[in-house]
Amino acid sequence: MTRELRIAGEIAPERAGLVAHASQFATLEDVLAYGLVRHWDVAEVVVQDEYTHDVIVTTPHALVLVFDTT
Repeated sequence: MTRELRIAGEIAPERAGLVAHASQFATLEDVLAYGLVRHWDVAEVVVQDEYTHDVIVTTPHALVLVFDTT
């Protein structure tokens, strides 16, 4: 299953390509496992309500990803 990868702001296509695979993650566990290998850091977890959290991840390429988890 592929999820939508939405880009906020302007980013060069080659930089967007560095994180395009993020649309393939099915769970937060996938994000964290991949991040361990690629040296991603969880910068913050924003609690929206009891069921929804936004997980903000930084990459070594100075890109920031936000994963909406439910």
